[in-house]
Amino acid sequence: MAVVSASPLFLREPEIRKGVELLYFGHSHLYRGIDEGLAQRGLGRAHHRALYFIARQPDLSVSALLGILGITKQSLSRVLGDLTARELVETRPGTVDRRQRLLRLTAAGSALEAELFEALREKLSAAYAEAGQGSVTGFWQVLEGLIPRDQRER
Repeated sequence: MAVVSASPLFLREPEIRKGVELLYFGHSHLYRGIDEGLAQRGLGRAHHRALYFIARQPDLSVSALLGILGITKQSLSRVLGDLTARELVETRPGTVDRRQRLLRLTAAGSALEAELFEALREKLSAAYAEAGQGSVTGFWQVLEGLIPRDQRER
């Protein structure tokens, strides 16, 4: 694939629109393969996002997950209900505040999350290798720039 450089006038509308389109289509193709596997299990992207962040932070509180995902309590309740019923996620009370619900993946949940991550890893690794190290850093910087400063630590 030929390397196409951005115009030096990269903040003009055509360049911004191209970036939006690439972000959209890149995201679509990145997740297309795992969407099918999730659908076969009766799960969707919201389930995957919950599995991913619980895997990254075992004993994550429900309220912290709500903040990360930015969804309603009702939506998260449905997702966690599905994942718990399928024995992919378990909850336990907090150590300090017994009302707090802490989330952790079960062995089956960890296996599913690892399988889904591997599919993403393969696609991203190939794209990163094709783009080169400098491009990866630039990509991260652009994506980080889309996140409000006060939320970047998440």
